[in-house]
Amino acid sequence: MFKLLKVSGHSLWPLYEDGDYVLIAHPRLAGAIRPGDVLVFRNAVYGTMIKQVERVVPDSNELYVVGTHDGSVDSREFGAISRQAVIGKVIWHIKG
Repeated sequence: MFKLLKVSGHSLWPLYEDGDYVLIAHPRLAGAIRPGDVLVFRNAVYGTMIKQVERVVPDSNELYVVGTHDGSVDSREFGAISRQAVIGKVIWHIKG
């Protein structure tokens, strides 16, 4: 399954800007998640988020994600995310 989503916010600026679009693939279709990948996921407090994978914990379902903008809310604030929270992996970025 694939979804086209509009980026809202500046957490991955300057790589991704407010108004850009991303095509995401369901995790089962996108292959292994690796550091550097960009994911869209659900967070209980902040809702749907887009971040870059900083670290994958081996033999675990935990992923640490970060934003590239200084003011980004990410794993440094809310901790690791689970693989079950991942909606999809970005496979195509369309500048807005």
